[in-house]
Amino acid sequence: MSRYYTRACNFYYGNQSKKLVKKNKAVPFNQMKEISFDQIEILTRKSKKKIFINQIKDLPKSIRTKINFDLKKIKSRKKNFSNLNFKKIPNILGILNLTPDSFSDGGKFNTKIKGVNRAIDLINFGANLIDVGGESTRPGSRAIKENLEWQRISKVLKSLLKKKIPISLDTRKSNIIKKGINLGVKLINDVSGLDYDTETINVLKRYKVPFVIQHSQGTPENMQKKPIYKNELLDIYDFFEKKLKLLRSKGINHNNIILDPGIGFGKNLKHNMSLIRNISIFHSLGFPILVGNSRKRFIKELSGKNDSKSRNGGTVASSIYLMMQGVQILRIHDVNETVQGLKIFKNIINS
Repeated sequence: MSRYYTRACNFYYGNQSKKLVKKNKAVPFNQMKEISFDQIEILTRKSKKKIFINQIKDLPKSIRTKINFDLKKIKSRKKNFSNLNFKKIPNILGILNLTPDSFSDGGKFNTKIKGVNRAIDLINFGANLIDVGGESTRPGSRAIKENLEWQRISKVLKSLLKKKIPISLDTRKSNIIKKGINLGVKLINDVSGLDYDTETINVLKRYKVPFVIQHSQGTPENMQKKPIYKNELLDIYDFFEKKLKLLRSKGINHNNIILDPGIGFGKNLKHNMSLIRNISIFHSLGFPILVGNSRKRFIKELSGKNDSKSRNGGTVASSIYLMMQGVQILRIHDVNETVQGLKIFKNIINS
C-alpha cells in the first residue's frame, strides 16, 4: 500500500490572503489570515498530484482521512517558545560564529568584545534569537575538543545572557549543552540531528529545553562527498518522523521542537533546490520549520558568486520565497539586510 504525504501549496500573502480567507476561498496557515493556501499536493514514492482544498472530499476515504489529518496540523496555531513569535513569520535566528574557521565569517567575531557587540547589533537589526557557535561544521571541517569549544564561547555567552539577550546554542556536545542550559540558553541547535553525542537526548529530556532537529547526511568531514538519496524530500520527511518517534519513546513529550531540513548538510544543488522549492511539505509534521539559507553554496552555484560575503542578494531572495511558503524561522548572517528586504516586500504586497 502506498504511503501518502501532504504538501500545502499555492500560497497567498498579505491583503490578498486576508480577502480570500474571508471569502472561504483559501485556508489560513497556522491560523494566520496573513498567509493562506488553496491547494495541496498529494505525493507518494511514485506519484504526485495537486488538487484544490475543496476537492479533498472527493478522494477515497483512506486517502481523505490521511490528508485531513495532515491538514489539521498544517492549519493549527503554533505556541510561542524561546523568544520566537509564531503569530507572525518569519522569525530570525541571527548567526554569531565565535570560530576562526567558519565558512563565511570565521575569525570576524571571535573575541569577547567583537562577539558581544555583534550580538547586540543583530538583536537591534531584528533578530529574535542569537545562535552562538564555537565549532565550525562547514563541509570538510573536523570536530574540535570540548574544552576548546567551551573556551571559545563561554565568556561571550555569560556576557550576553547577563544582558538578557536571548541565546540559541549551536553545538553537538552534551556537556556544552548542559553548561549552556545552566547559564540560561533558550534553545539548543544541534546540526547532527542529536546523533553526534549519545548523551544529548538524555540531557534534553532532563532539562526539558526546546531544541532543533536538523537533518544531516554523514559528518562535516564527508557530507559533501557525493550525497545520495532515493528521494531527498521524502527521505528527509521520513527521517523526521522516525526521530520524533524515537524522542517520544525516550520520554521527550513536549512540542517545543523545531525541524531543519539542513540545506547544504549532505546535499548537492539538486537536493537543496528540491527541498527549498517543496519546503512546505514539512508543515504536515506539525512543528515549526527552520531553514539555514544564508550565504549557502547553492547561491554560489546559481549566481556564480564565489565569495560567501557577496551572496546577500541570494539570501534575501530565498528568504522571501521561504517566507511565502510559511517557513517560521530563518537562520541568517546579514540580519539587517534580510529584515529590510522582507519588510519592503511585505509593504509592497500590502499596498
